[in-house]
Amino acid sequence: MDWVRGLEKKSAERRIGAWLKLDETPEGLSLTATDEDGHSATATLPCTLEPAKDPAQADTKLREGLARLGETIFQPIDVALNLSGPRFVPASLLNPLRREAIEALEAARAAAWTRLPRAKPVEPPVAYPEDTLTYLANVFNHKARDFYAKHGVKVIAAAYESHEEAGEVSLMITKHCVRFSLSLCPKQAKGVTGVQGTVKAEPMQLINGNEKLTLRFDCKPCEMHVVGKMRPAVLKAGQTSPLKFYRTRPGSTIPL
Repeated sequence: MDWVRGLEKKSAERRIGAWLKLDETPEGLSLTATDEDGHSATATLPCTLEPAKDPAQADTKLREGLARLGETIFQPIDVALNLSGPRFVPASLLNPLRREAIEALEAARAAAWTRLPRAKPVEPPVAYPEDTLTYLANVFNHKARDFYAKHGVKVIAAAYESHEEAGEVSLMITKHCVRFSLSLCPKQAKGVTGVQGTVKAEPMQLINGNEKLTLRFDCKPCEMHVVGKMRPAVLKAGQTSPLKFYRTRPGSTIPL
């Protein structure tokens, strides 16, 4: 949540700088937007320009109106006015012109975007840190299995969803600890006179209707394991997508 809240702050916003230039044309107005990556787009507005009644404030109001890029991906670097004199442009005309120019700039960026070339895989493939994988690796399809085999894993158990784990296994491993929440953590009791050695929290179970899940605690890494086994009805149903396991590593004669 701290990470998410950090992204929601104003300081986490990343925007692209853009220069805006408003030109007076024989037909009316032209607005050109250029981003810091060199992309440019122009929008035009046929209209009849009127002299500003307040020349001292006219240019300031035009710049402020053009700089309101709101929730777009751009932020204004500079707003330039190339007009024959102080002009009054109502917001009802200026806002659509600005939106059209920014939309055109976004389209120009999208049209110029090119995908980076795919990196070449390292040869020989980097060895995986372990040569044995349990069901916890969640290998449930051939591509996942081939990937690990390619990187040197020799023993690969099928994912829990393949219904090959008939006994009790860890269904969830979490840092949230029920024993800690109930003030029964041995680390909490350490050094408290009359408590250390007397705290007994096991066995502990989660019960939901007829289903019972055993809780086991691995205190060294501060982890709680929720342990259970596949329901008989699910186990009898068999695999929805059976896995094919190779006798030898693909492309090799070396037995797995």
